[in-house]
Amino acid sequence: MGILDSLKTLNEEILGCTRCRLAETRIHALCGEGPPDAELLLVAQAPGRVEDREGRMFIGPSGQVLDELLQSATVDRKAVYMTNLVKCMLPGYRRLKSDEIAVCSRYLDREMALVRPTVVAPLGFFATRWLFAKYGLAVPPKPEFRGVYGQRLAAGDTIILPLQHPAAVLYNAAIKDVMVRNYRLLGEIFENVIKTRKRTRQPR
Repeated sequence: MGILDSLKTLNEEILGCTRCRLAETRIHALCGEGPPDAELLLVAQAPGRVEDREGRMFIGPSGQVLDELLQSATVDRKAVYMTNLVKCMLPGYRRLKSDEIAVCSRYLDREMALVRPTVVAPLGFFATRWLFAKYGLAVPPKPEFRGVYGQRLAAGDTIILPLQHPAAVLYNAAIKDVMVRNYRLLGEIFENVIKTRKRTRQPR
């Protein structure tokens, strides 16, 4: 089975998933979006209200911020695979629960194994903490956690760059300059990966 067929099968499972309580309150479970061979993968926490209603990734207010950040970083959104740690909206935007992450992250594990990105950017606390655990990286205590944003890390052949979730600037406009700087670093890393891939002609 090819990657497109495998992703299609995975997405059908996600769309029909009833493995946790979030299935009772969602409108849509969200599948990942983007090229199946993308070099760059963004992992957000969970869908927002607009995304839940429309069944698409990053089309609400945070999506508008993300588009601006990617544009400032000269990253084409169409070249990025985007997905969520948890595929259903959280009622009232409450915090994620550990059992929800445990159940739903299995889908993310499978997505990452199929797409095989070179660069992974977790967006926000929960996605970053999960990814650090996946790759055996030390998770800093919460008071110091925001210091990991914009820090390039290596996990084997995978480059990890934790970033603030775009929604953060909607609640605190003062951090926008820092976010722009960090997303531009993502753009530089992504550009270097593409150049290296072309130069060495490495197959995916």
